[in-house]
Amino acid sequence: MLNPRVDRLFAALQTSTDFQALVLNPGPTLFYLTGLNFHLMERPVVTIFTAARSCVMILPELEVSRAQKAALPVQFFPYNDNPATWGDAFKRAAAALAADGLTLGVEPTRLRFLEMRFLEEALPKSRFTSAHGLLSGLRIAKDAGEIAAMRKAVDIAQRGLEATLALTRAGMTEREVASELVLQLLRAGSDAELPFGPIVASGPNAADPHATPGERRLQNGDLLIVDWGAAADGYVSDLTRTFAIGEVEPELKKIVEIVRQANEAGRLAGKPGLPAGAVDQATRKVIDDAGYGVYFNHRTGHGLGLEGHEEPYMFGENKLLLTEGMTYTVEPGIYFVGRGGCRIEDNVVVTASGAETLSSMPRELRQIG
Repeated sequence: MLNPRVDRLFAALQTSTDFQALVLNPGPTLFYLTGLNFHLMERPVVTIFTAARSCVMILPELEVSRAQKAALPVQFFPYNDNPATWGDAFKRAAAALAADGLTLGVEPTRLRFLEMRFLEEALPKSRFTSAHGLLSGLRIAKDAGEIAAMRKAVDIAQRGLEATLALTRAGMTEREVASELVLQLLRAGSDAELPFGPIVASGPNAADPHATPGERRLQNGDLLIVDWGAAADGYVSDLTRTFAIGEVEPELKKIVEIVRQANEAGRLAGKPGLPAGAVDQATRKVIDDAGYGVYFNHRTGHGLGLEGHEEPYMFGENKLLLTEGMTYTVEPGIYFVGRGGCRIEDNVVVTASGAETLSSMPRELRQIG
């Protein structure tokens, strides 16, 4: 018997009218299905699943021993370090599957030109199409084990930031704070591969939602945004909190409280059967009603799990209905170009009757340094 995830994949392939096989290269979906974690590199690793419940993997010889730990039966087609042998491995795998002429679904944000050229040469009668809908359907609702891993990632992230804040002072650079945070996340137990490099943005830099930590030194009167996450067993957290360095001006205090209220409204808005866009609408209404809507310039959130950004996406027009097990961020913000900004982000899971916030770190403006 195959693992339940692969069983669901084969069942979906057997009923699909769009394609009869699926191609994956290294990434979260391959890990989700097989438990195998390869790095993308100059040597291709490609796995092909077919509706006939067959699976082959084309890979370097040096990776075969690791691949044999896959959580399903796989036929391997290894190649050596001479690139001239790689195409033959693809052709042998295609012949073993009798796949030429089939329509193959691919993961559109993952498959590279490198793999695509070998596939096209090995399968000249086949055509390729996006399998995004099928793959999203497999991964979008998390099971109890996945949610437990995400809770662990949230806990690690919160402990890592608290340890960092205890060492954070005015005069430190953003880069120094970010490097300390990375160290503390690893000490707290995060997987070595973080979901993303921490954003540490102070003063006017906090008006850039995707700021990169630089050499600006923290100053009294700054708002300080920290957007960070950890990983546990491959699953990630993604959180943001806003702090004050010393005493900040009244309007900056005001926007932090407005964003806190918007964050709370968004966290409470989710429930099964509700469109994902309603979460965005809930946060945006709070900020619009306070007169700051023009300063909230991004969607309310995004799904997360094995990836830091995946479905569902929380923008106002999204009609996708929430279901139990979906996990996403709620991260409203207000940004004043040249002055500063605020964002407060939490991780949420849809339950049978509503939504549960996985993160618990205080959201009120906190003075540090």
